[in-house]
Amino acid sequence: MTLSRLGEFGVIRRIQRATPLGRGVLIGIGDDAAWVRTRAGSCLLTTDLLLERIHFRLDWTSLYDLGHKSLAVNLSDIAAMGGIPAYALISLGLPPGFSASDIDELYRGIRALAKKNRVALVGGDTNAAQSLAISVCVMGDAPFSPVTRAGAKPGDDIYVTGTLGDSALALSLLRAGAARKNDAAVAYLLGRHRRPTPRVTEGAVLAKLGLARAMIDVSDGLLQDLGHVCAASGVGALVFNESLPLSSAYRTLAAPGATRYALSGGEDYELLFCVRPRDRSRLRRAERWFKTSVTRIGQCVEASDGVRVIDCLGRDVQTPVKGHDHFA
Repeated sequence: MTLSRLGEFGVIRRIQRATPLGRGVLIGIGDDAAWVRTRAGSCLLTTDLLLERIHFRLDWTSLYDLGHKSLAVNLSDIAAMGGIPAYALISLGLPPGFSASDIDELYRGIRALAKKNRVALVGGDTNAAQSLAISVCVMGDAPFSPVTRAGAKPGDDIYVTGTLGDSALALSLLRAGAARKNDAAVAYLLGRHRRPTPRVTEGAVLAKLGLARAMIDVSDGLLQDLGHVCAASGVGALVFNESLPLSSAYRTLAAPGATRYALSGGEDYELLFCVRPRDRSRLRRAERWFKTSVTRIGQCVEASDGVRVIDCLGRDVQTPVKGHDHFA
């Protein structure tokens, strides 16, 4: 079977089925991060690979921003498990034309975000490559029981942090050559695309207080990532189209009423999590610790109902594209 037919997540499931957990592995392949037991307790581990012309273009982003983003996507995975990122390993495949000052600028972006999140850079590897490749591995502490994708129940509320669709809309502007305007709304969206904010504080608070029954970060698109939670938890979901949190910049630049970037666009790196309805007041009290807003966007239902997007009258909203798949 070809990779295009198997798909990214089919590849992951195939590897997962053939791979035993191993000694000390509490959560292995298939979630946002692995959870392993150590002699001193336990830790979370995650890694991501960013490839030039696949994940980024150097004519669309600065090396500083690329450094920030390459670390941010890994911190977001740790946040999605309710962990605290602690250490990072950076491996680089460097093209012949790269200079010492280019590496300095890339690492300046990495170090700035690492410092903000108290993450120590402890090593990595370098090698020659035809184009730039960045592989980041982050280890995080697990002071609270990690939140997986598998705990949601029918009736649970579905929430997201921040706003959705900003990064995908920015990417569409870049592709259309419409992102060069000196416009505050465009600048805001580009900032969200190039320098995402991992919601580390929010994830840790949700785990510490036992509020999130299931959680994931929105990296491949809301519907696709919600689908992972539903598949792992054995539930379905209703998403309220009118409740999707959209930034003022998104509302300014997207077509009126358009939510497709919010539903199917990736790389927002917000947290999507499920909470029992009886915990709504506890969640509102917990928000005083958060650095961004939280919005209720839907409800978990029986698995047989699947994942549906509905309008304010309960009618289905057509969503032909679910999200990103590397091999599709």
